[in-house]
Amino acid sequence: MRNRLILRFLALGYLALLLGIPVALVFVNALQDGVAAAWEAVTTPEAQHAFYLTMVMVAVAVPLNTIFGVLCALAIVRQRFRGRALLNAMVDLPFAVSPVVVGLSLLLVYGRRDGWVGEWLAEWGIQVIFSTPGMILATMFISLPFVVREVIPVLREIGTEQEQAAATLGAGGFQTFFRVTLPAIRWGVAYGVVLTTARALGEFGAVSVVSGKLSGRTETATLFVENRFQRFDETGAYAASLVLALLALATLLAMNLIKPKEAQG
Repeated sequence: MRNRLILRFLALGYLALLLGIPVALVFVNALQDGVAAAWEAVTTPEAQHAFYLTMVMVAVAVPLNTIFGVLCALAIVRQRFRGRALLNAMVDLPFAVSPVVVGLSLLLVYGRRDGWVGEWLAEWGIQVIFSTPGMILATMFISLPFVVREVIPVLREIGTEQEQAAATLGAGGFQTFFRVTLPAIRWGVAYGVVLTTARALGEFGAVSVVSGKLSGRTETATLFVENRFQRFDETGAYAASLVLALLALATLLAMNLIKPKEAQG
């Protein structure tokens, strides 16, 4: 009993030092000048555009990475082909590569002057770097692995018996996926979506390289926090950080509220 209490104390204490206390201090510092000051800081045109741009990036990157993640997981677990091990390894590349390196890589590919395809795209009036498309690409790259890594173990656990039974009864590929496979992996997909959303909301390194950090144009919420902090506007920085933290907590809370309903159904 004593060992269990010590283990729990160490685990909770470690989490408190790394997560609980820093996040609590963000809340405290954001409201130290009052709610009105914090509200004013996050309702300026620059702040509103930063949060709007962040939501646009999330709205594009999360669905696309979810679709890719499910398809990629199915290919890795259900298919046998040359290069499957390479694909499985490449999915983890965003975990291994620094986000700043990702941003620089996008510059080398899509830069208007030295990029491989940037000059050709510019001739067609398409600007990737220092614009929203480049920021979305950076966000997609960084948040790519989460759905894949959440769905793969679920697919392996459920096996193929139900899918084979559906095929025996005459179900096509799409029918089998939507009626058998997807319901079985829905919580793996859901957890992957939550992690992808959280990663997209908080992305900084890769986006900072390809954005140009133009206030009111290519500045996301995380870049807005850095901008305010560098200008010694601590209230603005902490208030924007508070909004990002609340968005992440709301995502987790919504999932926990939905899960019991699904379990009862």
